[in-house]
Amino acid sequence: MANWLNYKVLFILSIPLFLGLGQKEFSQKKWGFFGHKRINRIATFTLPPEMFGFYKEHIEYLTEHAVDPDKRRYAVDGEAQRHYVDIDHYAEHGEDPFEVVPRRWKDAVAKLTEDTLQAYGIVPWHIMVMKYRLQRAFESKNVDLILKYSADIGHYIGDANVPLHTTENYNGQLTDQKGIHGLWESRLVEINYKNYDYFVGKAEHLDHLQDHIWQGVMAAHYALDSVFQMEIDVTKDLGTDRKYSFERRGAITTKVYSYEFSQEYHRRMNGMVERRLRAAIATVGSVWYTAWIDAGQPDLSALQNTPPSAELLDEMKALEVDFHSGEHKGRICE
Repeated sequence: MANWLNYKVLFILSIPLFLGLGQKEFSQKKWGFFGHKRINRIATFTLPPEMFGFYKEHIEYLTEHAVDPDKRRYAVDGEAQRHYVDIDHYAEHGEDPFEVVPRRWKDAVAKLTEDTLQAYGIVPWHIMVMKYRLQRAFESKNVDLILKYSADIGHYIGDANVPLHTTENYNGQLTDQKGIHGLWESRLVEINYKNYDYFVGKAEHLDHLQDHIWQGVMAAHYALDSVFQMEIDVTKDLGTDRKYSFERRGAITTKVYSYEFSQEYHRRMNGMVERRLRAAIATVGSVWYTAWIDAGQPDLSALQNTPPSAELLDEMKALEVDFHSGEHKGRICE
């Protein structure tokens, strides 16, 4: 009990750092960029003292680079499908897709072919790949790779917990609800984040990590009916003339879902966005912790005061250039 109380005290004392994301993040449109950064930042506070010192030292890197996988979609072939799984594709004849699709990658490839899996998204399997990469980075005590893989894992787990990352109708394009992706994972978070409860408890070792990842995907997917139907209901009740408004973001005036519409939609979903955000945060911390435990619990205090290498920073700068100048290779969900 004493350790748990100490953990809560540490969390409370760290609130100023914990709340470090500022208003400037709202100019980003991609669990949008704001949400992904928040997930990684807050997940740091779920870690035990043996990990917290190292992760706190690098919390700005983990926060800022939570969006690197999205940026890589502009430059790297094969990146896009790591962000989603169109699980409903496998339910063409009314089957439960979670019964159709094997959870183990080798079994899924044997049953469905790798080409099919790549075509309809591989996020739950890719999270497992990233966990093992992080574990090996801990084993080799490679600071650059620990940071890089930790940041990336947070992004993919965040995506796996978004309902619209589990369906072929990912942006409402099949139901005349285009734009719902950005509404759900960006707009609603941006205007409600201050009211969410981020205390998700401490990270846990996940003995059955693969099952845990799939449970998150299932929970997200089973929320889809409400995601779509409630948007239809609010549109009908408020009318299309109250659905949109214009907001100034920096030097640009842009059309957005109105505050009134967004908040009514958010209210009717009865905490869904907050639940998925909390689930993502808890899972990110636990995957980091699981990788560390499975690596033999290396002494991370020996790695403190070791900044990211010049090579890693150069790699990140190059990625930023590609992001701003490259051709988008993935789905456009805004």
